[in-house]
Amino acid sequence: MSDTDTGAGENTVEPDIEQATAPAVEPENPHAKSVLTLAAAMQKATLLVVPPVVVAAAVVFLIVQGTPGLVGALVGGVLGLLSSLATIGMMKFSAGLDPMFVMAIALGGYFFKILVLFGALTLLKGATWVTTLSLGLSLLAVILAAAAMDVRAFKLTKIPTIITS
Repeated sequence: MSDTDTGAGENTVEPDIEQATAPAVEPENPHAKSVLTLAAAMQKATLLVVPPVVVAAAVVFLIVQGTPGLVGALVGGVLGLLSSLATIGMMKFSAGLDPMFVMAIALGGYFFKILVLFGALTLLKGATWVTTLSLGLSLLAVILAAAAMDVRAFKLTKIPTIITS
């Protein structure tokens, strides 16, 4: 007998390492695929249309309100673009999750974006180097442009709106 032999006469069979670590094949999630396709189309459309809207707002407010108008328009444009891209990011993140978690992420994301916008406006309150009118109007223009592109992307993407299992 060797030092490692217990002498109990038991024959132990070690599991096949490859069999134990083989990944389970998950069924394809058609909902996740549709959401990811839509998110990619929305991102492409948003990045195509929103930057010219920001530039147009910046030029208009530079002419109308000077440098503080330009700064406000740029801040509003950046906040609006980041808000839109955050929505698309949340779609990509939650595409394969349970619908309850998707709704929780959507609501939490909306709450977080509102907090960021209120925080930015609170920090800029009383600042002389930025006008809140240019910030607010450019933010509104960017959000409306992004929403219009989201609707357009949905219409053009040709994804099923009802998925049966």
